[in-house]
Amino acid sequence: MRDSRLPPFSRRLLHPKYLFTWCGLGLLWLLTTLLTWRAQMALGRALGRGSMALLKSRVRVARRNLELALPELSLAEREHLLRENFESVGCAIFETGMAWFWPDWRMRSLTRMEGTEHVDAAAERGQGMLLLSAHFLTLELNARQFGLYRPGVGVYRPNTNPVLEYAQVHGRCRSNKYLVDRLDIKGMLRALRQGDALWYAPDHDYGSHASVFVPFFAVQQAATITGTATLARVKNTVTLPCFTLRDNRGYRLIIQPPMADFPLGDDVQDARASNRVLEAAIRRAPGQYMWLHRRFKTTPEGVVYRY
Repeated sequence: MRDSRLPPFSRRLLHPKYLFTWCGLGLLWLLTTLLTWRAQMALGRALGRGSMALLKSRVRVARRNLELALPELSLAEREHLLRENFESVGCAIFETGMAWFWPDWRMRSLTRMEGTEHVDAAAERGQGMLLLSAHFLTLELNARQFGLYRPGVGVYRPNTNPVLEYAQVHGRCRSNKYLVDRLDIKGMLRALRQGDALWYAPDHDYGSHASVFVPFFAVQQAATITGTATLARVKNTVTLPCFTLRDNRGYRLIIQPPMADFPLGDDVQDARASNRVLEAAIRRAPGQYMWLHRRFKTTPEGVVYRY
């Protein structure tokens, strides 16, 4: 059953300053409702390629990330991956609309689930499930699709635009229970103790606070938060890596077996272990990862800023 903690509609959302936001959401709803999936993906790829001329600073960040993370690739290979990545950015616009607006039956028509037996086993034992995920550009679909099998709890950053906040909370709760602010650690712990599945993506650079420097791809000192192990230490909790990858047939929701010997109780070793899992998943579809984020911006003392 879905949780009732959804923001109510209020008259202030109709203020004229939000007109363009409503128009954008309306256009997204119209396109994702009327167009076929293949048409949306074709249009998304075209928009993504076109956006490279407008989002030059993000292109530079993504190019630098690929250079830092995947130095084994040739320049031509990284440039090809960069273009593929921005095509995926364009597709993500439509995938957000799909996740927020599509009915369950249409969402299921493009979803192939792998590893649901791990969810069943944890549920039978009454265990909380920490869904270890990453910021793939399909992340909106990931939580929505998992919720089709077993409604869970999402971790998110509230939007400062109240219309977008209203839309994203209602959209993300179409097949899930409720959302928890990413700063609400007590709320996350409570969800796990109650036997819920908690979606969690610790792969971004959140600064040096509560972080350790461990390898992530070819960067040997990448700031990595220790919150994954903190949550995994909740009594009777298992950590299940969970990702959604796009292919030419739709989407694969991949739920992997529980991480063995995790957490160990050592922040560095636990961060290394979670990064290895995330890196392996990203390498399966590197063009679908959010390389636009300055993942390696925080550096230890003595290391030059990487951007």
